[in-house]
Amino acid sequence: MNALRTAVRGPVLLPGDPGFDAAHRPWNLAVAQPVAAVVEAADADDVSALVRHAGAAGLSVAVQPNGHGASGSAAGTILLRTGRLDTLEIDPVARRARVGAGVASGRVQAAAARHGLTGLPGSSPVVSVAGVALGGGLSWFGRAHGWVADAVTALDVVDAEGRARRVTADSDPDLFWALRGGGGDFAVVTALELTLHPAPHLFGGRVLWAGSHAEEVLDAYRRITADAPDELTVWLDLLHFPGSAPMVAVDATYLGPSDAARDLLAPLDRLARPLSDTLGVMPVSELGAITAEPTDPGPGLSRAELLTVLDDAAAKSLLADPIAPLLSVQVRHLGGAFTRPSDTPQGALTEPYALYMFGIPADAETAAAVAARQRDLASALPVSGRKPYTFLGPDESAADAFSPDALARLRRIKRHHDPHGVLRANFPV
Repeated sequence: MNALRTAVRGPVLLPGDPGFDAAHRPWNLAVAQPVAAVVEAADADDVSALVRHAGAAGLSVAVQPNGHGASGSAAGTILLRTGRLDTLEIDPVARRARVGAGVASGRVQAAAARHGLTGLPGSSPVVSVAGVALGGGLSWFGRAHGWVADAVTALDVVDAEGRARRVTADSDPDLFWALRGGGGDFAVVTALELTLHPAPHLFGGRVLWAGSHAEEVLDAYRRITADAPDELTVWLDLLHFPGSAPMVAVDATYLGPSDAARDLLAPLDRLARPLSDTLGVMPVSELGAITAEPTDPGPGLSRAELLTVLDDAAAKSLLADPIAPLLSVQVRHLGGAFTRPSDTPQGALTEPYALYMFGIPADAETAAAVAARQRDLASALPVSGRKPYTFLGPDESAADAFSPDALARLRRIKRHHDPHGVLRANFPV
């Protein structure tokens, strides 16, 4: 490990070094990540040098730009941080972005917005675009444009032998397919190119009510999503924060003018007076304000499922009991472009809704209670058993995200491109 300091130009931190504890910390502080070293790559050449060094020494490299998605699989590896790979170039004419592996979604959104364009951002502006794309990626605008991975047109990578390569559908169809949604098990992505989409108008925000109105809010949500156009995305949130009463919220974005958006969301206007309402015209660079997710690491215990239907029985089960000790239960409307063919490991996503349950494991007893509530709620709802890769929890695996055929193909590609296991994803195939 000491030889790492001469193998790369970026900072190298070993256990016991000042700053190591912060450097190896995952975003989810409930996940243990006892890595052997942390390397902050100075550039793509540093990545190549690190991978060659690790391969020669019989070591593995795990890549995390900022720790999102950590599962505990990085134990004993060299943890590669790619935050310094921060290239960002926008070509407004070609509607294309070149994005370094360390660039966060919010930064792409801010740069694209100046040209009336948007990427495919999720709910958090601090998650890396590369990390989301490698896992497929569920976006606010996925109903209109599909998986985040569908937008990727080329990737700059370092392969398991330390060679820098450019990967496209023409140059290496199998590797291109695997990297767009199959995780980081096949090569280290140093930059990617992706298609941007026009966004001359965006309407969005959150409406929040007291939890006593959950039944009527859910009913309105179901009516809105039953025939929503692809440009409209609506999420439902059941919330119960410590020290406050239960609440229910509807989050929405619409890629179009405000008058059309208000017509589509009219069922919300017929509900009880909300506690707050931030719906309005907004820049695509401010999407993170809708859900206001934490922008600093913290402990969490999550579980995701895909719902096959949100009928009367499912609605009744969802609201049958308080969500506590969970902090939030979110239902995301999918459909639209997600249901169309996708030449990615994810393929078409036919389930119409995604369920995401989150709680804070303050201690062992609370963690057990959170997991039990998640398990009970999932068992009461019509779930398909499949899970989005980027929503996998530490006790789950890639087999929970992919079809048997897709998983078999991913494993063949892994054996071909990394037969010695030099690279290790958060959720290895």
